[in-house]
Amino acid sequence: MSLRPRSLRFRLAGLSALAVLASLAALAVLATLVVERELRDSVDAELERRAVSVAQLAATTPSLLSAPGTLDVGSGGRSVWVEVRDARGRIVARSASLGGKILPADGILDAALRDARTSFADGALGDEPLRLYAAPLAETGRRASGGAVLVATSVRDIDATFARLRELIALAGLAAAALGALLAALLTAHGLRPLRRLAAGARTISERPDPGRRLPTGATGDELEELAVSLNRMLDALDRARAAERRLLADASHELRTPVTALRGNAAFARRHGADAGLLAELEADADRLARLVDDLLALEREAGARTPDEEVALADVVDAAAEGATVTERAPLAVRGQAGALERALRNLVDNARVHGRGEVRVAVSREGDRAVLSVSDDGPGIPPDAAEAALRRFWRGPDAAAQRRPGSGLGLAIVAATAERHGGEVRIDGATVALVLPIVRELSRPVHTVVAP
Repeated sequence: MSLRPRSLRFRLAGLSALAVLASLAALAVLATLVVERELRDSVDAELERRAVSVAQLAATTPSLLSAPGTLDVGSGGRSVWVEVRDARGRIVARSASLGGKILPADGILDAALRDARTSFADGALGDEPLRLYAAPLAETGRRASGGAVLVATSVRDIDATFARLRELIALAGLAAAALGALLAALLTAHGLRPLRRLAAGARTISERPDPGRRLPTGATGDELEELAVSLNRMLDALDRARAAERRLLADASHELRTPVTALRGNAAFARRHGADAGLLAELEADADRLARLVDDLLALEREAGARTPDEEVALADVVDAAAEGATVTERAPLAVRGQAGALERALRNLVDNARVHGRGEVRVAVSREGDRAVLSVSDDGPGIPPDAAEAALRRFWRGPDAAAQRRPGSGLGLAIVAATAERHGGEVRIDGATVALVLPIVRELSRPVHTVVAP
């Protein structure tokens, strides 16, 4: 298992180690402070008890203060040094174990003598760390009356204990951090195994493209399986898009071949025999057909890649602009969110289709169905069979009798209408000779509903 500095496993292992170290450091600081406070409080309590006993001795039998060994008695198993000072700070009695050394307690001694106040302090006797306590003596008129008692003990053992404790905590923290990093690396390697399989599968697909190849999903039921399923759906969508693109190119090349072939034939005829009015009309018709086909292809592509419209459009205005020559039977005052130009083109395509494939009158209506507006176009023709309604919205679909009857058109009109409806959040509804564009309503306008008879 390799841990490269920039790999995800390396970063997770490092973060785990840092988290363990930070947690142990915080715990160590808290535990050390608590234990140290408890030990120092116990030492302070011992010093205070020793000072009380010496003060009682000075008040009752001061002559014993100078007796050999009286002030050398330990307290609670600890060695305690004692100095008894008079009111002027002179040493009256002291522990023999001090020898020629004097306890360093100027600050707390002054507080005891001048302010009759007890206090603790830290100090040192040579290289020996000390904890000191000073307490005032009562005014008894006897020896050391009004003075102070000063007691001290070594805290070297406490300092040594905490030094060893800190070392042990540091070693334990490093060991725990190393163990945490190792476990994190192992767990991450195990957890990322499906992700590595996904990466290998994606690399294989990118190096050797195969429309039917998909990523391994496994059966873990976790987020990685969900990711694999989502990526496979994306690959399915890309395959469908590529297939649709290939169909578009094939259909477009097939549809373009006819007007291009006609143009070339008419041009060759004109070069050999000269051009008359009929030939020029055919050339113009072929050029118009080719231009309409290219224009429809561009419109369809623009609809597929355009953004969702956000303008408010009144459908009555769309009817006024694009329903020329049709009978408007109903004009509900409804507004939708859309793009006026795209909606006008869609309605114009529906009207043109009805005019080409229907019989007689073409009718346009704007009505309301719940929260949706219905912009419908009807004719008196046979209409689109129910089993062909879905196919009619595909590109280049022209119906079984369109070619036989030499009807104009490229089969892109309804495909453009469907793309426009989808971009506007609506749908196309086909019911025989009635094709409707169904769109969500933004609001109802204040204009009254009125019916327009045939133009």
